[in-house]
Amino acid sequence: MEGVSKSYETEFETRQVLDDCSFRLAGGKLTVLIGPSGCGKSTLINIIAGYEKAGVGTVTLEGRPVDAPSADRLVVFQETALFPWMTTFQNVAYGPRVQRRVSADEVEARVVEVLERVGLSEFRDKYPKQLSGGMQRRAELARALINRPKLMLLDEPFRGLDAMTRELMQEYYLRLYEGSQQTTLFVTSEIDEALLLADTLLIMTNRPGRIAKILDIALPRPREQKVLTSDAYLRYKGEALEVLHTEALKAFAGGSKAAADYVEAYGRDQV
Repeated sequence: MEGVSKSYETEFETRQVLDDCSFRLAGGKLTVLIGPSGCGKSTLINIIAGYEKAGVGTVTLEGRPVDAPSADRLVVFQETALFPWMTTFQNVAYGPRVQRRVSADEVEARVVEVLERVGLSEFRDKYPKQLSGGMQRRAELARALINRPKLMLLDEPFRGLDAMTRELMQEYYLRLYEGSQQTTLFVTSEIDEALLLADTLLIMTNRPGRIAKILDIALPRPREQKVLTSDAYLRYKGEALEVLHTEALKAFAGGSKAAADYVEAYGRDQV
């Protein structure tokens, strides 16, 4: 992403969401994007996915311009998008069946393999309403993984889960990523989640969003939740919070809802 800006016209104003936003994703790495509520994270994801066009700037994947949606770039959104009338197996098989690039036998073999990877083999014949929130999230990940995209985009995929389920999903996703080395951009508003997962952390400014700081997170893999108590982790967290604190103050000055979100997320003493 190079020099990307994006604004929206309303009846009363022009609202700029992104301003001169630039960064590069490393192949085979898990890059995490964090920033204030309303800073443009989801807009950025939509531009990379090809659902929206940048007003200014360029987005490329392996040197080719991104100008439309593609199976090379798949998104797992905050809200579940599983088809309620399909079983887990049918939901996961949907993409390969529609694309018709491989035989029916190959599709079935792939579905069996990916359901095993995400721990849903025993739930292949269940419908979404019969699955827990965490299982639905795993089914969403399986449905994206089976298409073997060049870039996986995750837009706060664990938002809305209870604290225990979210922690379990973080650990589960870490194992899934570390087994696949899938090039990934993961969006979150939670600093602990960001640092637990990231190879590289991109910190966005308050709106209009741009990249304020890039941190390389050299915590050893495989990772577990206990890394959150290490001295190295605490140093990374302090460095990230220093930038987030600056952006929170800007949000306060503008009377933004993002400021209240920061206080709730990180506590008044930190912000």
